Amino acid sequence: MADDEFAGARRVAVLTLDRPPVNAIDGPTKDQLIAVARDLAVQPDLGAVVITGARHFAAGDDIREMAGTDRGFAVRGLERISEAVSAIASIPVPVVAAVTGYALGGGCELALAADFRVSAIDATWGLPEIHLGLIPGGGGTQRLPRLIGTSRAKRMIYFGDTLTGQQAVEWGLVDEAVPTAEVVDTALTLARALAARAPIALRAAKQAVDVGLEGPLEAGLRLEDALFASVFSTEDAEAGLTSFVTDGPRRAVFGGR
Repeated sequence: MADDEFAGARRVAVLTLDRPPVNAIDGPTKDQLIAVARDLAVQPDLGAVVITGARHFAAGDDIREMAGTDRGFAVRGLERISEAVSAIASIPVPVVAAVTGYALGGGCELALAADFRVSAIDATWGLPEIHLGLIPGGGGTQRLPRLIGTSRAKRMIYFGDTLTGQQAVEWGLVDEAVPTAEVVDTALTLARALAARAPIALRAAKQAVDVGLEGPLEAGLRLEDALFASVFSTEDAEAGLTSFVTDGPRRAVFGGR
């Protein structure tokens, strides 16, 4: 499910969903996502992650699997998709979702867990659970409003309508929409640029933003203070400050220490 490539001293991992025909997320796929995400989370030389799908990103939970089970099993399945999405969100380095085809339901929620989203212009985005008599169960009701605002999120969730990749850019759901053939390369270019940044500071910045948004502003500011102090004491910070003074901006080489 995951392949690696190097970006300077930091690896870019590529995680590819491949369950034809539309990458419906069944139980084993959820288990794999959780396992791979947790493995990536503890790799010290990792710089960034790209998550994508073969042809389609993911068309959501496997509805046939869900419909063929009792209520208890179905609820446990929804808990697993939430756990899988949260595992992706918890990867401590930047994650870029490269979306082609469908990003629906759990697939859309999986993309929401990424830091950045690159989409095909004609990709299909949505949270259509309302048409099943359900609501999103993988974090969509929480992450989507934080990303695009309450009103637009409610419109997507209440109506269950879909957006194209280009419309998703206009709504603030997607960072960039490109032709399908360019999606993965565009995402990899972004991931490589991120992986070239100061690694300790990059991880601290992600933690400050993501964890800070979970609580009140005051708590977030205290977290920022603590993380700034910890980063300031690193060799990377010393190298960055010294390089700025002696060589000018953006010339520092960071060792991740």
